Amino acid sequence: MNLANRNLVCLSQYGSLIRDGDLLLFRGRGIVSWIIGTAGRSEYTHAARAIWWGDLLFCCEVRELKGGRAVTLASQVRKHPGEIDVFETNPERRWRNYDRRGAVRYTRRLAGCDYGYFGVFKAALQHLPLWRFLIRPNMNDMHETSQPPYCSQACAMADRIGGQVDPVPHLADRLTEPADLARSPFYRYRFTLAGV
Repeated sequence: MNLANRNLVCLSQYGSLIRDGDLLLFRGRGIVSWIIGTAGRSEYTHAARAIWWGDLLFCCEVRELKGGRAVTLASQVRKHPGEIDVFETNPERRWRNYDRRGAVRYTRRLAGCDYGYFGVFKAALQHLPLWRFLIRPNMNDMHETSQPPYCSQACAMADRIGGQVDPVPHLADRLTEPADLARSPFYRYRFTLAGV
């Protein structure tokens, strides 16, 4: 999606339209973000969830150097104006068995967990040319490990385990990247948060 196609809005005006558990995809700056985006064939470099606590909207995420945490979405919009896209989860309720509350509960429970550096490393290996030809990745979610998750893995797990719908079928959560979430029909772009 190019910048001309983005619907730029202010959080203060459109925040009430964000539902509990909606997906937040971040576009980043810098060399690490460029590497993540290039490897994932996308501009997205980080994934999080929008979670309401009372009348305050939070960004719940599993972030490098910080682990699982909940911070106000407004604080993240101030740091990343125009770089956070809001995606509706389960548009038009197409997946009738989706348990939004269960996905939100699962996401909240990730607060305080460690960041899954080993998982990021394993997912990154799938992009190395020689590795891709020698090793076939195990795409079965039933073989999940007890390792802590990274950002997009945490989002996929919340919907699959807590919400009872696999947002990226035929791809294990531990291999799910922000780009995979952006391409999933389980999420639909709504708008970009340009300011508070």
